[in-house]
Amino acid sequence: MLKVLENTVPVACWSCSVAHNESTLFCPDCSKIQPPSSGDFFSVFGLEHRLNIDLAALEQEFHRLSRRLHPDRFARASENEKDWSLADTALLNDAYRTLKDPLRRTEYLLKLEGAEMGVSAAAPSDAALVQNQEKIQNQQKTSRVPADLLGEVFDLNMQLEEMRMARKMGQEDPELKESLRQAKEKFVGLVGAVDRELRAQWTIWDGGDAAARQPAQQAMMALLDRRKYLSNLVRDVTEILGD
Repeated sequence: MLKVLENTVPVACWSCSVAHNESTLFCPDCSKIQPPSSGDFFSVFGLEHRLNIDLAALEQEFHRLSRRLHPDRFARASENEKDWSLADTALLNDAYRTLKDPLRRTEYLLKLEGAEMGVSAAAPSDAALVQNQEKIQNQQKTSRVPADLLGEVFDLNMQLEEMRMARKMGQEDPELKESLRQAKEKFVGLVGAVDRELRAQWTIWDGGDAAARQPAQQAMMALLDRRKYLSNLVRDVTEILGD
């Protein structure tokens, strides 16, 4: 079941004046729709700021609220209520899309906690990597290549360039293709390892105090950066293989 958020700010219902939590989309006393919440995506569902959430319960609550917010239910309502139904629906959809996705949920919570998330790391250009290994190492700070992957990223980009050149000449290299498939399989495995470590950090975050959460936050930021980089590598190989 969804765990109800505590310590939310009470506000008065516009219709019956009964106080309710600011995150409530409908007044619990008179059931009237309320203006869009000023809270965050977690508060839309009445959730605490946690990373391990019940996805089945989240989906169930999403569908329940979506039905209550359907425009047909407000055909005879005031103009304000009609506008609120649309605005609340948009807010609900955004909140659901973010919270149901583990990576988006993690990034969103870290931003709520004040973390400065980096720009999605892109793989360094092939031209730069082909020039020399020293230049690749100098790019580590700007392109955020994981230090333990420098050599493999260099080799991979060399192979990708070879494949592109061969195809321009109308040729195919089965050995090179197989090598790229093996590289892709390895990087997919590394993405899976990052996901497992992220979930381990979720548990530390959810169960820890401020002192425990700080290192967990730093670890998750680094893991998200690593995953984005690895995902870009997998994407590049997938594109050139045509998988």
